[in-house]
Amino acid sequence: MIDLDQRGQFEDVDRAGMLGRIEGLPDQMRDAWSVVQRSTLPRSHADAANVTVCGMGGSAIGGDLTRSIAESECRVPITVVRGYNLPRFVGPDSLVILTSFSGATEETLSTCDQALAVGARVVAITTGGRLAERAGSLGIPSVRFAYGGQPREAIGYSTLLILGVVTQLGYLADQTTAVESTALLLEEMRSRLGPHINTAENPAKRLAQRLFGKIGLIYGGGLMAEVARRWKSQLNENAKNWAFYEQLPELNHNAVEGYQFPADTSGRISLVMLSSNLNHPRINLREQITQEVVGRWGIPSERVEASGTTPLAHIMSATYFGDFVSYYLALVNDVDPTEIETLNFLKARLASL
Repeated sequence: MIDLDQRGQFEDVDRAGMLGRIEGLPDQMRDAWSVVQRSTLPRSHADAANVTVCGMGGSAIGGDLTRSIAESECRVPITVVRGYNLPRFVGPDSLVILTSFSGATEETLSTCDQALAVGARVVAITTGGRLAERAGSLGIPSVRFAYGGQPREAIGYSTLLILGVVTQLGYLADQTTAVESTALLLEEMRSRLGPHINTAENPAKRLAQRLFGKIGLIYGGGLMAEVARRWKSQLNENAKNWAFYEQLPELNHNAVEGYQFPADTSGRISLVMLSSNLNHPRINLREQITQEVVGRWGIPSERVEASGTTPLAHIMSATYFGDFVSYYLALVNDVDPTEIETLNFLKARLASL
C-alpha cells in the first residue's frame, strides 16, 4: 500500500496529475460562473413550464446537483434525463438543457434531436464536438467552456454552468454571493484535506484507508441524496472500487432489511453517511438510527458532515470531500485515478456494432 504521507510517491500512480485538478475546484467554480454570466440567453427561454437537463455521467451529475439546490425555490420542476429518450411531457413550453462535455455523447445527441422535433426551447452546454456544431448551425443558444481534463473532473463546470443558466433565466435567485463564499470554503477545505496534511490530521486520507478492501455503501438524503450518487461514481471511476449508493428516507423502507444475508458480507462493507444540517430534521434523525441499525450487523459506518451556510456550499463541500477520498483510495488501491480502461473498452465495443 502506498504511504499517503509520502507525497513523492503519488506521481508513480497518478500519472496524469488528477490531484491538481481536484485541488483546482474553487477556481473552476469561479471560472464557470464567469463564463455563464457572459453568455447571452434569449428571453423566450425564461418562461418555460418545466426544465429538463439531458446528459450522462460527469455531465449529468451537474443537473442532479442543480436540481437539489433549486428544488425548494425553483418555480418549475427540474428533471434530469440519463438516456436516449425525452419524457412525453417535453414540448414547446419546455426548456431543455443539453449538457455534454465532449459534445459527442450519443444519448444527449439523441435527446437533442427529439427536443428540436417537439419545438422545445433548447440550450447547449459543451466544450465542442457535434453538439456545438449542431448548436451553431441551427442557432441554438449555447454556453461553451474549455477544460483540459476528464468530464468527472469538471464538476465545477457541469454544476455551475447549469445552475447559471437556470438563474440567468430567472428560475432561481442569483447565486453569485453563494458561489464566491463556497469557493472560499473549498479553499479552506483544501488546506485541511490536501496531500501535505498527514493522515493523522487528514480525515479524507483516513476514510480512504478505512475503505480499502471494502465495498463502499454511500447513504444520503435531501441535499445529500445526489451527492451520494457522486461519491459512488467517483469511487467507481477514480478508485476502480465497488461502491453503491442509496437515498434516505426511502432506504429505511426496504434496504435496512437486507443487511442480514449473505452472512459473511458485513465484513466487506463500509458505510459512509453524508449529512447536512439544512435537511429536514427527520432525515438527520433517520441517519443516526440507520447507523445504529447497520452497527447491529457489524457494518462499520462514518458520518461526513457538509459545511457552509447555503445549499450550494453544503452540496459542493460534501462533493469535494468525496473527491479527495476517491483519489486517496485510488492511490492505496495502486490504480491510476484518471485511467478508464474498462469504459474505453465498452465504448469501443459499442462503436464496433
